[in-house]
Amino acid sequence: MLQDQIGADLVAAMKAKDALRVEVFRGLKAAFVNELVATKRMPTDPLPDEDAVTVLKREVKKRKEAADAFRGGNRAELAAKEDAERVILEAYLPETMPKAEILKFALAKKLELGLTDKKEMGKFMGLIMKELGGKADGADVRDVVAGLFL
Repeated sequence: MLQDQIGADLVAAMKAKDALRVEVFRGLKAAFVNELVATKRMPTDPLPDEDAVTVLKREVKKRKEAADAFRGGNRAELAAKEDAERVILEAYLPETMPKAEILKFALAKKLELGLTDKKEMGKFMGLIMKELGGKADGADVRDVVAGLFL
């Protein structure tokens, strides 16, 4: 399980005295516990990998947004720290589909459903995201779907 892997990597980072990785893994473990509590489960319960990936994506998104905000505020050193944390977290995310594969899937689904009206774009994107699950990045899906309805 992903949660167990993070725990083992936390121990390894502590032994290696890698302060950045220790901080990232501790924060991630806390985010896992928060997710368990938010979904009315015990903090000691194991977190399924699907939920762990959701938490990881949320944490990566937070790091991206924080880094962008720090860059906007001319705080390059803080932006670099956020980027370093994001890289550590991204290593645990599953491989995402390339845009070409998303386009093939979306084209086939659009033809299957017979969609032509741009008003249906939002529903279509939701359907694509649901069927692809966590295999595709939301921004890539949005770009592909928007291109199909031009």
